[in-house]
Parts: sequence; structure tokens; C-alpha cells
Amino acid sequence: MRGFVRISAAVPVVSVASWQHNLEATLRLLQQANAQGSQLVVFPELGLTSYTARDLFLDSVLLDGALSALEALVHQSRKLACLFFVGLPLRGELGVYNVAAAVQGGRLLGLVPKSYLPNYREFEERRWFRSGLEIAPGSCLQLFGQQVPFGTDLIFAVETHPQLRVGVEICEDLWVQSPPHIGLVSAGATVVCNLSASNYLVGKADLRKMLSASASDRGKCAYVYVAAGPSESSTDMAFDGHAFIHENGSLLAESARFSRSETLLTSDVDLHQLIHERDVTGTFGDCARELRKSFRRITFTTQDADGLARTIAPHPFVPKNPATLASRCWEVFEIQTHALATRLERVGAGSKLVLGLSGGLDSTHAALVCASALDVLGRPRSDLVCLTMPGFGSSSDTQSNAEKLAAALSATFEHVPVSELSRAVLASMGHPASANTVEELLAQVRKQPALADLSFENVQARMRTLLLMSVANRVRGIVVGTGDLSEKALGWSTYAGDQISMYDVNAGVPKTLIQFLIRWVANERLSSWTSGDAANLREVLFAILETPISPELLPPDEAGNIAQLTETNLGPYELHDFFLFHFQRHGRKPSDILALAGLAFEGRYPRAELKRWLRLFFTRFFHNQFKRSCTPDAPKVGMVALSPRGDWRMPSDAQVDAWLNELDEGDPG
Repeated sequence: MRGFVRISAAVPVVSVASWQHNLEATLRLLQQANAQGSQLVVFPELGLTSYTARDLFLDSVLLDGALSALEALVHQSRKLACLFFVGLPLRGELGVYNVAAAVQGGRLLGLVPKSYLPNYREFEERRWFRSGLEIAPGSCLQLFGQQVPFGTDLIFAVETHPQLRVGVEICEDLWVQSPPHIGLVSAGATVVCNLSASNYLVGKADLRKMLSASASDRGKCAYVYVAAGPSESSTDMAFDGHAFIHENGSLLAESARFSRSETLLTSDVDLHQLIHERDVTGTFGDCARELRKSFRRITFTTQDADGLARTIAPHPFVPKNPATLASRCWEVFEIQTHALATRLERVGAGSKLVLGLSGGLDSTHAALVCASALDVLGRPRSDLVCLTMPGFGSSSDTQSNAEKLAAALSATFEHVPVSELSRAVLASMGHPASANTVEELLAQVRKQPALADLSFENVQARMRTLLLMSVANRVRGIVVGTGDLSEKALGWSTYAGDQISMYDVNAGVPKTLIQFLIRWVANERLSSWTSGDAANLREVLFAILETPISPELLPPDEAGNIAQLTETNLGPYELHDFFLFHFQRHGRKPSDILALAGLAFEGRYPRAELKRWLRLFFTRFFHNQFKRSCTPDAPKVGMVALSPRGDWRMPSDAQVDAWLNELDEGDPG
């Protein structure tokens, strides 16, 4: 798929100092990786001889044998499209070096020597090897009838995929305070390979992953780590064959440790994401400019991979791991709580929080945050003034849930209908849907649904905002907004209605995460609350979680059922959150987002339906920027945010046509 590269980490079962056996084991894994479309394959440090050959590294028989194994690999690679790195000891002009050999398509592209040789505790590498740091830039070695670039100044670049630029370091190089990968990524490398041996000690696996994750996060790159397996000599050390791939700080794939069989770990790295992250993080370029050194770029060609060898999460805002999800919910809730508490403190003593409580998900979560903020400040929950303001489409269930929620929170509750106010405004403006009573008006609209136009719907939202602001003035309080990140993206709010508040506490939280936050509060947080009725609160929270998402602006049917379901008209929020994440976070083109959605939601939505909702997403996103341009203050809680003062500065007059055209051209079917 466009923007991705397939990478494999290979751990063969080696035989100590047996280069012929190791050659065969390496070739076997290479052929498997090449057959599955891998474009880059990384083997362990000194894998052609084994890492534990010790003083045999200075023996001519072993050195000549390793060189012959490398020559055989170069010859065999004529049938392979992938670039691969293998480790071996190699004699240079000044002594023996621990090197990574880059091979592709029958060519020995380059030799990268290890920079930092550990000579402490169980390590004694200076006994056998010389440091690659002594190699002058631009150096070459004469091997197999060719001049081979030799040194730590090499980056391997794909001619047909300019985003794939590969740098190499070896084992200890990662563990020093200024690793070679800093210079490599500063010079443009997007993938860093680490050929490692790395004997295993208790707790070392976590440390390896921490270093790799940090390197990939700071370097905005992929980091591929491959350690030697248990078939190394166990004379004084043990090895676990630990292999993993990180991308921009996140773990993509990890091998089973201590496997006694060969391992081939494969994943697709998102190069588009890495390049976009570098583009938007200006300090990366600033630092790269300061650290940039001269590197030789060795070019090669490779194959294209079919499909995608990684899972695309359908809900990128919601961690799949339950423990991680619980931790995420705690963090988001704490950010919201303390941001609101700080704002309330600044407003002054005696001020209150005023909230429109509909009985839906967003206002319920906002109410929970308000209650928590008051608890933090040591204020009574009665300082939360909840208004339920039923309109033309409000159902008895949502009104009942709102009242029960306020009672269980020990909040102040007021019931202020807006139906009559809205009817009066419609009548005063000469709206076609005019009548003397609310009942007559609803009957009229049921007979002529076309009368329920935008004016009919939005007048209710504006009346609610007017009431909230007026009550806030009365109680010296601030109106807390309830609209979430997904609604901000789609412009799903009434301008100068529910779009307006004095603090927009949910503005950074996507719709797909809201329900998990409410469930987390019900299951985890309530046990520590000393105010309110926890048992009844838990019951009403679960009832609200079962309520369909609706603005409730249109009259219910004669049976009292909700007539206006948001996702029927707007599309599934899980899709819009997916679209938003990949557009705003990763800067993807519409056609690429469609392709990823096809994988993430395979079997759930036909491609035509995905495309229809994606077109609607882009159309609404562009057409509703004017609402986001004057959005109230709100706390940022995640990497995706749309505040016009921070993360998203877009002109309200921007046209969507080019994005819709790209979607059609990229997916003509």
C-alpha cells in the first residue's frame, strides 16, 4: 500500500563458528521474507559466524569462511528483491571490524562497522575488533572485484521510494549517550536497523524496548532491533532472540523470546506518517540542521509489497488493551477535571458551573467532569446547576435520565422547557410552522415534515443557550459546553447555539471515547467519590449508555420514539473519528484514508458506503471551519485537536473540491 514499507526482523538458528550452516539458515529466512514481499530484512550481529566465536574472530580460517559466506549471499541475492543486512567479522587495513553488510540484487552495497565496542563486565569486544569511528569518511574496501563503501557514513536509499532511507547501527551503538542513529535520522534516514547480539539479563528486554521506542519517537523513524537467539554459545551468557519493530515511539511487532526455532517477524512501517510527523514538528528540522553530518547515499531498488502486513485499528482513539484503555480514561478525565477546576478558580469565589443536561452521552460526561472539578476544589456539588430544557423532540426517557443524573450527583437541578419559547420565536418571524400552541405546532409538523427545517431545529438550540447564559448571569457562573471533538470536526452544532459556551470541557474528546470514559467513571471512579449517590449514579450512567445518539430537535413519533437519530443522517461516528484521526494526525490523502478504512472495517461496511461517509466528512469539515474559528477555550487532551488557537488554523473560506477530486481519482470505482 502507498506510503508503507514491509520490514522483517530475522533470527536464524545459528551454529557457533559454522559459517556454512549459518549461511544456509540465513538464506532460508531471506527467501521466506522475500516471498512475502519484504523490502528490508535485518539479521543479528555477527550472524554469519555467531556472536560467541570469541578468539576465533582473529583466526584466518573463520575470517575467510565468513567472507566466503558473504560472497555466496551476494551471489544468491541476484534472485531476491529485498535489501538485507547481515553481520560478520571482516578484516580491514588496520585489523578486524564487526560489520553489517548491506546486500541487494546481487550487489554488496556497503559495509557499516560497529562504532562503540563494549569492553566492560561480560563484554570484551576490543580484544578482537576495531571501532568503526576510526574509518575516514568516504572510505572503501576492495571486495569481490568491486570497491565497496565502508564506514559509518552510509545511508541506503530506494530509488523508486524516496521516503525509504535506511541507516544502520550495531548493538552497543544504541546504548551510548550519543548514538549513531541521531546523525542518521538528522541526515534523513527514516528507518534505523540495529543488528544486535545482546545477551539476556533479567529485566533487559524492557530496557531494550525503552531505548528503541525512545529512538524511534525522538527520531521520528522506524527502529528495527534484532538480537541473537538461544543457539549462541551458553559458555558464559544466554541469548533470547528478542526482535521488535518500533514506529514513532509505538511498538508495531515483537517476537516471542527464547524461541529455539528460527524467527521471522514482519510488519509494515508507515513512512508517510513518519515524514508527516517530521514536517509538523519544526524542532526536528531545527535539531537536524544543527547535527547534520555528511553521509553517502547508496541507492538500490526493491520490490513492492502486496496488501498490508499490519493491523489498522478501527478505533484509533480507543486503546485495545484494557489496562491501557483504563489508564487513558484516567488521564483524559484528570486533564478535563483540573483544567475546569483552574478555570473556575480564576472566575472567582462563589461562582458556579451551569450545564445543559440532555440525558445524552456528551452532557452526561461533562456533568461528571464538573462534579469532579468541584470535588477537587472542595466545593459543594450544589454549585453545579443543571438545566434540562426539553424541546420539540425531547423524549421522556432522556428527560428522566437527566433528572436522575443530577439527583445522583447532588447537583442543583432546574427544569426549563424551551418548546413554548421556540414556538413564540417561530411565530414572531412568520415561520410556516406557526400555531397557537406547542401541541398544535407538533401536529402540524407531523403532517407536513418539510416544515421542520433548520430554523425549526436550531431555534431550540439557541433558546437553550440563551437560557443557560441568563442563568449563569443570575448565579454568577460559567456555562460549561458539552460538544465533543467529533462534533467540532463535523460542525454538528448550532452556530450561536450549542456551539457557544464559556468553557468547552469536552472539545478534545472524540465521540468514540466518550462512552468508555463514562463507563470507566461508573466502574472505577465512583468508588473514590464521597459525594452523591454512587449506586443510583452507576445505574443511571448505564441507562444513558444505552440511549441512542440524537439531538432530539424533531418531534417524536406518535408512540413517543426518538425520530432523529444522528448517525442515520450523519454517518457512524466510528467512521468519522477514523477519518479525522488519519486526516488531521497523519495528513493522509482522502484516497489513502479510504483504503485504510477498507482494511480497518473489512466486512462491516461496503466500500461504497465508506466512500459516501468520507465525502460527507470532508465536505462538512471544510464547510464548518467558521464554527471552529470562534470556538470557546477548551483543554487539549490528545494528539488530535482542532482549536484555532493551537492545533488547527484553517481559513473558513477554504474549498473542499480538490480533496473530493483526489478521493474520486484515487478510487474511481
